[in-house]
Amino acid sequence: MSEQTYLHDETQHAQLLRRLAQGADTSQRELAAELGMSLGKVNYCLKALLAKGYIKAVNFKNSDNKRAYLYQLTPAGIAAKSRITAQFLARKQAEYERLKQEITELQHEIAQTQKPSAAAAS
Repeated sequence: MSEQTYLHDETQHAQLLRRLAQGADTSQRELAAELGMSLGKVNYCLKALLAKGYIKAVNFKNSDNKRAYLYQLTPAGIAAKSRITAQFLARKQAEYERLKQEITELQHEIAQTQKPSAAAAS
């Protein structure tokens, strides 16, 4: 798995863990719509989170739809959510700093190229 794919999956897992931590009994289809993922991707991520022990699926016994589940974070899932969120924040802050530096450099470059043309126009 490439680093880019890993980071993308980790980001989606973090989004899903944060959403599941809110607790509402939401279907996979509703999660997909809320998070901007395909239904298949949500299903894939939920299976991965189940396999890692980060969530548990509780079947609704009173539900008309016997395939309906409530996804709950486990203690390991709560810890993973915190860890993944901290890593995500650190990556975004580093990205922000790189972009801020690039913007400053581009502004300086533009200012340097505009100085001679302004003097020539006089």
